[in-house]
Amino acid sequence: TQMTGQMARHYGLPLRSSGVCAANIPDGQAMWETSNSLWAAVQSGTNLVYHAAGWLEGGLIASPEKFIMDCEVLQMIQRYMEPEVWATAPEDIAIGTIAEVGPDGHYFGCQHTQDRYTTAFYQPFVSDWRNFEAWQIDGSVWTPERANRIFHAIMAEFEAPPMDPGIHEELRAFVDRRKAEGGAPTDF
Repeated sequence: TQMTGQMARHYGLPLRSSGVCAANIPDGQAMWETSNSLWAAVQSGTNLVYHAAGWLEGGLIASPEKFIMDCEVLQMIQRYMEPEVWATAPEDIAIGTIAEVGPDGHYFGCQHTQDRYTTAFYQPFVSDWRNFEAWQIDGSVWTPERANRIFHAIMAEFEAPPMDPGIHEELRAFVDRRKAEGGAPTDF
């Protein structure tokens, strides 16, 4: 992907990439495959990322749990790309504060820390950053199960957007006509 990105920039062309994943379930393999392909997409300057979230089995299936988990990876990548994360001006890397605190002090009393500590770090919505004992006391819930709970909470809160009844009927008629014409079979 990175070499293709170089070629696309050289020729002034847009580049498309994807969050490739051949895993069969939302497990470790699924996450490292998608994470690595998403990082390659970002680092190559991709203009459009197809299948950035939810893909399993090479695109044969989509998983709501994997979608939720991938969205967290995408948010982490997005956070990493924010300029303040990698800013290196003296005030950004706290040269003065480091000198002020010295080797035996702490940083929580410093204004530099107070101004930044609530927003300096990514806050996950599905990852569990507690230690093993705390995770175990809370039921030892694995990441795909936490993602499943988030998915069900999102679905429970879903409200269909308003749609003109005439447009809805036109869409329904279109789908029915395509099915009758031998369009792709669906499960809905």
